[in-house]
Amino acid sequence: METAGVLKGGRKVWALARTGKQAVLKGSDTVNGYLLFATSCDGSLATTVTPTTVRVVCNNTLAIALDSTSNVIRVPHSTCFDADAVKRQLGIAIGQWDDFMYRMKVLSERKVKSKEVEAYIQRALYGPIESNGLATAPAGTQSMPRAWAARKVLALYEGKGRGAELAAARGTTWGLLSAMTEFVDHERRARNREYRLDSAWFGQGAALKQRALAHALELAA
Repeated sequence: METAGVLKGGRKVWALARTGKQAVLKGSDTVNGYLLFATSCDGSLATTVTPTTVRVVCNNTLAIALDSTSNVIRVPHSTCFDADAVKRQLGIAIGQWDDFMYRMKVLSERKVKSKEVEAYIQRALYGPIESNGLATAPAGTQSMPRAWAARKVLALYEGKGRGAELAAARGTTWGLLSAMTEFVDHERRARNREYRLDSAWFGQGAALKQRALAHALELAA
């Protein structure tokens, strides 16, 4: 265990544990593997374990997901916690680390054009563009100030983001994804930092990051 804390006045409890997994993308862009443990005292969140990456230079987090499928392990409070079963599931999830980081390496080598940057940001934030030229807003983004959010992510990508100058991120799809995760984890408007963290790990922010990951993988395919 590395760190732990509570959210929502103690209603949610979380902890981060190192897995010992690490990958280094070009330019010394280091990514470490963690397990994010969480549970709630009010039934609002099942007991969960999420294999998660942490980009060291900016402390951005991203749940490990392959083929748009989350590796989150959930144990509802209404069921008995089977430690052995969870361990087996964790072994499978952690075993996918190499495959996931290989895909992140692919993202770091895929250069993007300016038109692709704008299209990616709009699609990740607001969904696909419809035939009428408008983007469909996914759940949780309807109230997000569109122009401000898009400008913020673009600024992070173009150099204001932590680690944006590293070789793996500069002008690449990995840089776009990192700008999006930094926006969600550190910049997205929220009532306070606690609410932003809760959203980034367990709510709409987490969903936004997974959508950004899926679109990044599509862009690099």
